[in-house]
Formats: sequence, structure tokens, C-alpha cells
Amino acid sequence: MKRKKKKALILSVFMILLLAACSSRTNVRDGDDYIYCLNPDKTGLVKVSYEVQGEDVVEEAKDILREMQKPADETRYTPAISKKIKVQDCKLRGSILDVDFNSEYRSVKPLEEKLMRAAIVQSLLRLDGVNAVSLSVDGEPLKNADGAVIGLMNEDDFVENTGSSLSSYQSGTLTLYFANKKGDKLVEQKMDVRYSSNVPKEKLIVEKLMQGPTGNGAYPTINPDTNLLSVTIKDHVCYVNFDSTFLTSVYDVLPEITIYSLVDSIIAGTEATQVQITINGETKAVYMEKIDLSQPLEKDMDWVAVNDDE
Repeated sequence: MKRKKKKALILSVFMILLLAACSSRTNVRDGDDYIYCLNPDKTGLVKVSYEVQGEDVVEEAKDILREMQKPADETRYTPAISKKIKVQDCKLRGSILDVDFNSEYRSVKPLEEKLMRAAIVQSLLRLDGVNAVSLSVDGEPLKNADGAVIGLMNEDDFVENTGSSLSSYQSGTLTLYFANKKGDKLVEQKMDVRYSSNVPKEKLIVEKLMQGPTGNGAYPTINPDTNLLSVTIKDHVCYVNFDSTFLTSVYDVLPEITIYSLVDSIIAGTEATQVQITINGETKAVYMEKIDLSQPLEKDMDWVAVNDDE
């Protein structure tokens, strides 16, 4: 009789544990809604089931950010955002979600900040209509440990890495093409860079072009107010998606110089053999009423200056 009671007790405990495991918020199944939090050691990301509330995208984003700060109701995850960090502003700009935090954001340790940022961005990108996320602190664009502006972030910036740290860094040299002083030729510039292994090289190249040259004799080609929405390579074609600001030039350069600074730089540094430039995901645009962007473009080194022409 005692053995039967003991067996019944063990079975009951087992069933309770089994039900608890099945009901865990970290037991996210295909089709479930979820956000990202941190694992208990704060070394990786964990999917946590959550049904987002809100009447529009901005309200949904605020709801996600609030949920990411709430104390965990089980030991399998920990909140991604400290309670001291406050969301000061949240707005949708086209398909870009801008989120501004208070100065407490800067007090987060570097490794934890990377993970927190990854959790925030990847959670917000799950919202319909959000293609990129921009973070700021007290109205100033978020910067990395080296002081460089991080800029727009999308799914290409992060590797989903549950249970381990996010990234390592690597160094390299990029071959970039900027405008000459007259704006009628391209000039080559070698740029030494150190970057996260999570950042695709094609994205790094475009971002460096948008930031402009670092040395003398070279001049920027891309409107600095342009927002980069995404960069991907598929079947040797690099798809570069900008917002409509890209179509407006603020520099005295030929339209071909802007376009081929992009095309030639990307093809020089990646496996791509063609570059398709899109505007808000559409291929119907014409740059400066002159260059048809409806088809992928191949490199054209005829625009690159030789020493005598610079």
C-alpha cells in the first residue's frame, strides 16, 4: 500500500513538472507570438512568448518595450531592459521605427548592451510595417564603443544566438570609391575597418560610403540624410534598399558618380557581380531623372579617375 502511494506521489510530481515545462513562456512553438529577452546568465537571447497589444505600430512597440522591462515570472529568462531605462520617444518614420531612451541607457555594460540592443531590435522588427530600427539616447544617435554612430539596424545586423554571446570583431581593408573634386570621376580610397562579425560586409561598405571619405582628395557622393533600409546578397546580386531621400542629391556630382560609387565599391568587396538599388523596396525609380534603377547594374570602371585625371 505504501509503495502504491509512493508511486502515485512520484507520478504526480512528474506530471506537475511536465505541465510546468510545457507552459513555460520560453517554450515557443512555430506560429507563436514572442519577444526576445536575455538568458539567466545574460550571455545570449531567449524567445519569450508574448501577445503584443496596441491599436497601431507605435503603441505595439511601446507595449513590447514595457514587457521587456517587466520582472521575469520564471527562471529561464531575465528582462532585456533595465527598469531604470525609460523610453522617451517612439515614432514611426515610413518603415523606420525611431526609439529614444534616457541617459541610463549609457550605463549598461558593453556586452550586455549588445545583447539588449539585439533583443530590442529583433523584437521590434517582428511588427508589421517595421523594416528597420533606429535607437538614440537623449536625442543623440546611439554610438558603439568606438564612438561611431550605429545607424539603422535590421535583421542582418544580428545573428540569432540563443545561449551564447553575440559577436566577435574582425579587421579588414575596404576598397571604396568616392567623388573627385570636380564630381565627374570616382577616386579609389582604401579604408581600414574593424567591425562586428555579425555585420554583413556589403552593409558595412554601404554604411562607410554614406559616412563619406576619411582622407584628402575624395568627396562624398550619397545624401547624408538617406536611410539605409536593408542590404542583402542573393545569387550574386546585391540588393540595396534606401528610403526616397536617396533620390535627392546634395552634392555637386554627376548622377553616375553617386550610383557607381555604390556599385563599384560593393562589387569590389563582396561576391556580388551586380547591384540592384531599390527605393522603399520598389525598383521603379530613376535617379536624378537620368539613371534607370529598374534593373541590376554591373560595375563600370570607366568612371574611375586615373592619376592624370584626378
